[in-house]
Amino acid sequence: MGKLTKYTLKHDEKKGDWALVQDGKDRARRRFETKADATKSGALSAAVGSSGGSVKIQKVDGKYQEERTYPRSKDPSKSKG
Repeated sequence: MGKLTKYTLKHDEKKGDWALVQDGKDRARRRFETKADATKSGALSAAVGSSGGSVKIQKVDGKYQEERTYPRSKDPSKSKG
């Protein structure tokens, strides 16, 4: 299995929205009006794409809330959760 592409969903104070950014890049891959919009109904899965990836979800204060892997079948078996 190849390495998963890593993303972070974080709050963008300047634009007042939530940005899904590939780690190591500056430009947002996708923007969402609210965190709820990003985390509901497969929106993150669609944004990550068919190649999949790991998404760290931050709180407004920048602390990490959780991490999700898309698709679930690519989740490493030794990880927590």
